[in-house]
Amino acid sequence: MWLTWRAAIDRALYGESGFYLRERPSGHFRTSVSASAVFAEAVLSLLGQVDAELGMPGKLDLVDIGAGEGALVGRVLAAADPELRSRLRVTAVDLSPRPAGLPPEIDWRATVPSGINGLAIANEWLDNIPLDVAERTPDGPRLVLVDTETGDERLGDPPSGADREWLERWWPLSRTGARAEIGWPRDAAWATVLERLERGRAIAVDYAHPVDNRPPRGTLTGYRDGAMVSPIPDGTCDITAHVALDACAEAGRRAGAISTTLSTQRVALRALGITGTRPPLDLARVDARGYLRSLARASEEAELIDSSGLGGFGWLSQSR
Repeated sequence: MWLTWRAAIDRALYGESGFYLRERPSGHFRTSVSASAVFAEAVLSLLGQVDAELGMPGKLDLVDIGAGEGALVGRVLAAADPELRSRLRVTAVDLSPRPAGLPPEIDWRATVPSGINGLAIANEWLDNIPLDVAERTPDGPRLVLVDTETGDERLGDPPSGADREWLERWWPLSRTGARAEIGWPRDAAWATVLERLERGRAIAVDYAHPVDNRPPRGTLTGYRDGAMVSPIPDGTCDITAHVALDACAEAGRRAGAISTTLSTQRVALRALGITGTRPPLDLARVDARGYLRSLARASEEAELIDSSGLGGFGWLSQSR
């Protein structure tokens, strides 16, 4: 079956028996959440900052968008002090079924709630929102069609309307053979988060690239069983593409954001005290077990802020 990439990805990931309705993410790729509980500690610190900014309200929201298996909200809830935990209203948003064993305080739902007062975080959510692919030809850009069974491609109609406008503003195709992933569906999804944020912060963490350095052939790829594979949209693998977070930021501003910060995970986590600093060797002489624990933690922190890996992820923070 020949479809546009957006339709094919939607069918493969979220259609009947789609990848994300059938599989658990941890079995196929590594994220900051699965890499270390330190990431949840950082989110808890962010939540504390937001709580103070809002004047410690009676109820404080934590909304995890694209929650996967619920590990992030589960860890944050477990690490929160009793006073904060008594005020927390925790929501996990995901299309997959609620995982077994999740604390009953966590509300599991398929859509982002409205009236959020607190922190909404989307870690590797935007990269899985389906989008179309365009390729430049001598006659201008054309949408790319894909065979959902084989992954073979052919060119379709020229993009029109929102597709063309987005390409011209955020990913202009200047030479024949260049490709772009048309990101306005991600912009729209992010704008919805900001519209449903009443007060507080919304943070998106994802693979990203800026408008002045888009990859010439795009970033569409697949993951299965921990390995990168061809992005064949047959439902057997995750299909992902990096995010134009700068375009999402603009959509967030139009949706009501009053402040915007666009940085990297390395910068954001270091500001929260995640430095990857090794413990002093002197500690090994007086407390060998403590030294080993500190060394293990330093190694986990280092992975989270490694600029060539997880630390290179884009961090978009907007508030209202």
